Amino acid sequence: MELLLNTTDYYQVNGTNGSDVEDYNPYVQPVWQIALWGVAYCTMVCVSVLGNLVVIWIILAHKRMRTVTNYFLVNLAFAEASMSAFNTVINFAYSVHNVWYFGLNYCRFHNFFPIAAVFASIYSMTAISVDRYMAIIHPLKQRLSSTETHVVIGVIWVLALLLAFPQYYYSAIEQLPGRTVCYIKWPEDTNDTAVDFKKMYYVSVVLLYYFLPLCIMGCAYLVVGLSLWAGTIPGDSTHRYREQLIAKRKVVKMMIVVVCTFAVCWLPYHIYFLLQQFHPDPIQLFEWRYIQQVFLAVMWLAMSSTMYNPIIYCCLNERFRAGFQQVFCWCPCVPAGSYDELELKSTRYLQTQEYSWTCVGPAPVVGDYCSEDNLRSSALFVWPVHRAVIETRTKEDTNSVEN
Repeated sequence: MELLLNTTDYYQVNGTNGSDVEDYNPYVQPVWQIALWGVAYCTMVCVSVLGNLVVIWIILAHKRMRTVTNYFLVNLAFAEASMSAFNTVINFAYSVHNVWYFGLNYCRFHNFFPIAAVFASIYSMTAISVDRYMAIIHPLKQRLSSTETHVVIGVIWVLALLLAFPQYYYSAIEQLPGRTVCYIKWPEDTNDTAVDFKKMYYVSVVLLYYFLPLCIMGCAYLVVGLSLWAGTIPGDSTHRYREQLIAKRKVVKMMIVVVCTFAVCWLPYHIYFLLQQFHPDPIQLFEWRYIQQVFLAVMWLAMSSTMYNPIIYCCLNERFRAGFQQVFCWCPCVPAGSYDELELKSTRYLQTQEYSWTCVGPAPVVGDYCSEDNLRSSALFVWPVHRAVIETRTKEDTNSVEN
């Protein structure tokens, strides 16, 4: 796509300074440089596609993992794996020496799909941050159901496709002397108009695809972080309460790392293209000797954001780690994981387990269970506890909870 990974703005069609500009291709590199960049890009694509496919399997193949947060992680993994598989290699091939080999249809897809995939990725992360905010700050409010979560994911993709549509509509290829280029033929390229559609679209994309969602996520995680870390755990809290609080902290910490990684990876990319749009002499900028190496490095860093998330999940989440260990158990360098103990179990296994509910705080207890009124009104969390644990409680313990 032109905004995402296309440096041909000023050398491809704007060859108005004479035929020498059109004949000159400044992007031809030595073979050894192409080989090094090729290894870097191919490694990134393999890690990204394989890692994200494993994440999708871990969540969809195990009923215990099918939560609201994890459904958004599936959408995030799908978007990132798709972008790596269908665009990154093509972007690299085009960027190496700025020759387009793939025809008009793929030129449109090349400019269109990455914009939609990036939008779906970052707004999946935004949805996760809002879900974590609601679950932790407003625990008694109704959470999204599975159906509602799927609807939200569908809306995210519809908006992503609509916002990326101009990239598809205005895509074009042009035959220059000795090479073909793929680019976006914006309206101002053919009409005299006071509106700079190209610059307006790019600025809108940076705001909607980067700064706005990062601001939303930053505010959400700031409030959640203050709630989880600023206070101290009450001295008389149950062991189960402490475990659940620590678990919530781990999930939030993992998502904060994911968001920060995305922000760091994509910041140089957005700076690069904003500089391209607002530089007083962009042709001089692209005539700089090392601009192609800078671009390939910026593009690799941005695209590499698709491969870090599976690594982060594996390092910071025990269940994801168990899933990765199960997938790569054939590898001698991967230690054996406690797959069963972490409850990454089949649906049939989970259906054989019987769970009930009990209170975790000083709320009055009726027999061995919380009263229905207390379950609705208590601001404390409620935990699933195995029925056998409840049945062993004595009448003397009815005003306290032991998990």
